[in-house]
Amino acid sequence: MKLLYNNHHQNRTQRMAFAGLFVILLPIFVPNLFEPLGRASPTMFSEWNAPQPRHSSLLKIALHRQIPTEQQSELWSPLVNQGWRPCAESTGTSSLPKKSRGYVQVFLDGGLNQQRMGICDAVAVAKILNATLVLPHLEVNPVWRDSSSFADIFDVDHFISSLRDEISIVKELPSEYSWSSREYYATGIRDTRIKTAPVHASANWYLENVLPILQSYGIAAIAPFSHRLAFDNLPTNIQHLRCKVNFQALVFVPHIRKLGETIVHLLRHPPGKLQASGTEFHKGRIGDSEVTGAGKFTVLHLRFDKDMAAHSACDFGGGKAEKLALAKYRQVIWQGRVLNSQFTDEELRNQGRCPLTPEEIGLLLAALGFNNGTRLYLASHKVYGGEARISTLQKLFPLMEDKKSIASAEELTKIEGKASLSAAVDYYVSMQSDIFISASPGNMHNALVGHRAYLKLKTIRPNMTLLGKLFLNKSMGWTEFQHAVRNGHKNRLGHIRLRKTKQSIYTYPAPDCMCQS
Repeated sequence: MKLLYNNHHQNRTQRMAFAGLFVILLPIFVPNLFEPLGRASPTMFSEWNAPQPRHSSLLKIALHRQIPTEQQSELWSPLVNQGWRPCAESTGTSSLPKKSRGYVQVFLDGGLNQQRMGICDAVAVAKILNATLVLPHLEVNPVWRDSSSFADIFDVDHFISSLRDEISIVKELPSEYSWSSREYYATGIRDTRIKTAPVHASANWYLENVLPILQSYGIAAIAPFSHRLAFDNLPTNIQHLRCKVNFQALVFVPHIRKLGETIVHLLRHPPGKLQASGTEFHKGRIGDSEVTGAGKFTVLHLRFDKDMAAHSACDFGGGKAEKLALAKYRQVIWQGRVLNSQFTDEELRNQGRCPLTPEEIGLLLAALGFNNGTRLYLASHKVYGGEARISTLQKLFPLMEDKKSIASAEELTKIEGKASLSAAVDYYVSMQSDIFISASPGNMHNALVGHRAYLKLKTIRPNMTLLGKLFLNKSMGWTEFQHAVRNGHKNRLGHIRLRKTKQSIYTYPAPDCMCQS
């Protein structure tokens, strides 16, 4: 008996030791499982319960929808003239100061579109100070870990030449100022660094706080700089300059434009084999797809990453495992300090504070009149929940594409692993699309809404409050849902909205960047 007990005890001890060793070694062999900054993709735990469709009754009818030709024609028709035209053009006369007061450096963090706005503001600040701008330094993004520089993304020569009558820009500092680098400012307190610029600072703040440093040292480095210039109470020429930078001077490098053009061409003119198979597959269901929307495509910016899902504190149908995974993520990243956490899922949805899932954005598009023969380009990073989360959208729009499905591996080589370059390609394709829609607000949404409004292109802005309430109503039928969606989006298709106080000039370009025609 004693021998049996000893054997049992020994085996139990061994099992516990192996279990402990397994727990210790698991993060080494599967690092992404516990990776707190794996923000664009789900953990293994959150995918144990694959999310199921949450609006099955609507989805069942939407999958077999028939869209009247008249509705299709209305959907794809361009915007009517709203009486506004772009007017950020230069006057043609040089307004360069006779002598520069020194060099201005800025260090920009954030993603591509936050940095884009920072570049526009940097040009404006240099103009306010009558200074020479050093080509802005783009910080390594801690989330996407992309080290792409300004010259990797934007055409530097075009940028400088486009603004040559407005401001002096240099690619790098002259030798006597070569010491002024990111490394120099990271190793101590420096007299030439300004780190106290308030958010949305006025022009006077820069004249009172940065100009004296320029006059004393000949150089001033501003970091952090994101959102550090006001949108109101600035001279008209400064506002016009910001518009000119954003809409004319910032052009992507040739290889990004070339890849973007390739994708656009394939979306408008699918290869014969792919087009034929698509027609054959849907022959019995589409009916009217060959009549309208031919040669056209829509871009969907699907922002549904782990950051957004967790920060929203909404329920996305992934069950208890997903709720626990997102709660743990909120604790790790924000120490649980997320404002939305104090509200129930129903309260958040009634307030329009929950991002649309791929299923919900698909139902929105279907209700607006996009049929299942629509060519839909997906502009996004990895979707939280992976293929399981996106499968419903794929069923609604079988001809959905993204960079990897439409371009060759060779064509994608130069942007592989580069989140900013990948976003630049998506931005380019989005600007060429017939219709653009973003599932949730964010920097890319704001940038593209403003840029497309400037060029008078059709852009759908989801009515988040309306949709939150509609999706809570589980008894609503398809006809009622479709009618409510169409009525709630009549004036959300890209119509010009005049900028209000404190609103961004980059999202609302009228009246600062546009003139009444």
